[in-house]
Amino acid sequence: MRLEGKEGSKNIDDRRGGRGGGGFSRGTKTAGGFGLGTLLIIIVVMLLGGDPSEYLGAANSGASAPAQTQTQSQGGIVENTPNAQIVSVTLRENEKIWGQIFPKEYGLNYAEPVLVLFEGEDRSACGYASAATGPFYCPADQQIYIDLSFADLLRKRFRAPGDFALAYVVSHEVGHHIQNQLGYSQQVSQARRRMREADANAMSVRLELQADYIAGVWAYYADRYSDLLSEGDIEEAIKAASAIGDDTIQKQSQGYVVPDSFTHGTSEQRVKYFYAGYQSGDASKKTLDYFFSAQEL
Repeated sequence: MRLEGKEGSKNIDDRRGGRGGGGFSRGTKTAGGFGLGTLLIIIVVMLLGGDPSEYLGAANSGASAPAQTQTQSQGGIVENTPNAQIVSVTLRENEKIWGQIFPKEYGLNYAEPVLVLFEGEDRSACGYASAATGPFYCPADQQIYIDLSFADLLRKRFRAPGDFALAYVVSHEVGHHIQNQLGYSQQVSQARRRMREADANAMSVRLELQADYIAGVWAYYADRYSDLLSEGDIEEAIKAASAIGDDTIQKQSQGYVVPDSFTHGTSEQRVKYFYAGYQSGDASKKTLDYFFSAQEL
């Protein structure tokens, strides 16, 4: 990625090291925590997920505890590490691109999400966030949560190194925020309550693959209009998408796969949907609907 001279996002809440309010003065909603299982189980269930309450059994109606007070800073990230810079620049490039697409394609203003950087453990309106959960988007507070140690996990455990692998992860979570604004998340949440487990999991797969497609659309514009991508970046994203398919993770963790338990899609599907978005750059509602309801799933 060509990061030099690129603007970072001001919608960063940098809570690393106990800091609060890293780029805005906004209350953070909280909710009661949930005990998290082992790292491997959580990765299988939650990795790059949408609403963690769907999988942790949270009885979350969107209500939240009183907002915590946060201090206001000059904006951006307090401590600029390479991974933090990747996250911040990626978020800002998403803000610029989707800020233009939303009014044109959907007749809406794009509401920029806040990205929370934390270390070890934090709270979200969807329950506890921890390094073990992996990055996730919480619809209840419309925030993305990420412990930057996940970048090391991508590189070491999933053998998906590179700065754009992390950018793909961030853009996938932005995809969940876009789904929340356009009503796809609510549609899935309501449908899951009426379905048996296997069918509910299939609905979650649709949501995850559509988020991969949305991340690919962002990469299309970032490559052609932002001069952000370097040679090999798309290959890094594809390698990351392949590494975190349900089938690949289940084979690694238990030696066999259980398709009815898939919640994010196979490695082949994740690569296919991301690359389809990258090739077309088509963010129309009609196309998003298609990639949400494709019968091949």
